[in-house]
Amino acid sequence: MTSIPLRRKLAVLPFVLLPLGAAAACGGENTTTDCGVNSCTVTFDRGVEASASILGVKAELVKVEGQMVTLKVGGQTVTVPVGEGEQSEGFDIAVQSVTEDQVVVKISGGGGEGGEGG
Repeated sequence: MTSIPLRRKLAVLPFVLLPLGAAAACGGENTTTDCGVNSCTVTFDRGVEASASILGVKAELVKVEGQMVTLKVGGQTVTVPVGEGEQSEGFDIAVQSVTEDQVVVKISGGGGEGGEGG
């Protein structure tokens, strides 16, 4: 009789772990990531090659010039002012802060609402 509840528990386990798997899918090189279901906050280290695999795409820090941050998200290059946001490839990209050592960016996406084809 105990095998039926165990089977049910095992059958439900993948669905319970699914959100954890999505969050665990975020990660990269010279970065720290904090991911939810539809967004990730990525802290890029400056002065090194820094990239992260998030939300099914690769995000890379290309350069920082003053208050302008250039990133490559999903193969598309986008420049975003600090404290503001831009859209690229169906993602909302917002630069939250820039310091001497790090750049913090929030990337949300996949919704594709109101995007222009291109």
